[in-house]
Amino acid sequence: MRVALLSLFLASPALSAPCGGDFGDFLAAMQAEAVATGVPADKAEAFFAGAAIDKGVLKADKAQGVFRKTFLDFSQSLISKGRLTTARDKSQALNDIFTRAESEYGISRGILLAFWAFETDFGQVQGDFNTRNALITLAHDCRRPELFQPQVLAAATLFAMDDFSLDTKGAWAGEIGMVQMLPKDILERGVDGDGDGLILLKTSEADAILSGARMLQSHGWRPNEPWLAEIALPQDFDWSQTGLETEKPTEDWTALGVTPRAGSLAPGLPASILLPQGRKGPAFLIYPNYRVLFEWNKSFVYVTTAAYFATRIEGAEPYNAGNPDPALELDEMKALQEKLTALGHDVGKIDGILGAGTRAAVQKEQVRLGLPADGWPTRDLLDAL
Repeated sequence: MRVALLSLFLASPALSAPCGGDFGDFLAAMQAEAVATGVPADKAEAFFAGAAIDKGVLKADKAQGVFRKTFLDFSQSLISKGRLTTARDKSQALNDIFTRAESEYGISRGILLAFWAFETDFGQVQGDFNTRNALITLAHDCRRPELFQPQVLAAATLFAMDDFSLDTKGAWAGEIGMVQMLPKDILERGVDGDGDGLILLKTSEADAILSGARMLQSHGWRPNEPWLAEIALPQDFDWSQTGLETEKPTEDWTALGVTPRAGSLAPGLPASILLPQGRKGPAFLIYPNYRVLFEWNKSFVYVTTAAYFATRIEGAEPYNAGNPDPALELDEMKALQEKLTALGHDVGKIDGILGAGTRAAVQKEQVRLGLPADGWPTRDLLDAL
């Protein structure tokens, strides 16, 4: 039944139950969709019976203020000497598992350890939200039903395969286990790393690590390639060339005066210059693998911090923090986003978060106004607009 259910799930697109509105009607529609994807009717009925809206999930979804922190603040809050030591100890203690992740999936242990550390503090804090109710709550809410309705169906399929319990607990957004994977990823990319016939991401380190590795591989991770390296830039550098939208071969950056702070830059790879807090803060060269990490988490500051921490785990020195211009306050960032939107830029939601869209718009306006175009919003820019 396991193979048949998985095959049916992969072949059957979600029919999209109506979000919002009467919750009972929504559950009935989702239950019908689950049956249509191959979940036996009795299992589908049992899965949805007693499901409830979790108001705590909705509150958490709308209050992700931590991602408004600057890179320096965020990274310094997550990366400690103790966490770095633990990561390196885990690398040694579980060397056989990480060696498998590297040889079978091409994923660096530093990356896996960084996400394991940030997601659950190496499995110690996996979340206490009821996973079924969290997923159903977010699927019913009209903010992102297209993301969470397929996750509900995947959880129902796992339930029918006896791989999901109705009392499963995890993160508020429905992620499960040590590396916090959503049900659809577990269903499609889960790995039985310890050979016990089960995929238990909450209790099996081998299952969790290798499942995370397989997930990153499926998103296009390029084996044996770097993802991020700290660099130094000339004082007279053309700052408009920085940012994720500009990509050049490593050799071209070297010709423009870009130098590594340690070691050497990877030859023959396309790369971009990343200035998380502008030209006066840390500077990194990022490679294609850095972009893959956004499939794990959409937050710029989270991904950049995880990518940097991964290099630290593997031996890199601490970054040169520099002395960046002060960050805008929340109300100032929102005012800036409103001004950028009025000028025709697509910055997404006015939320005070310095995401990729806002950074690109800032840089374009800096070019237009003759300011150093490093993508870092300052009060000078806000005043000029």
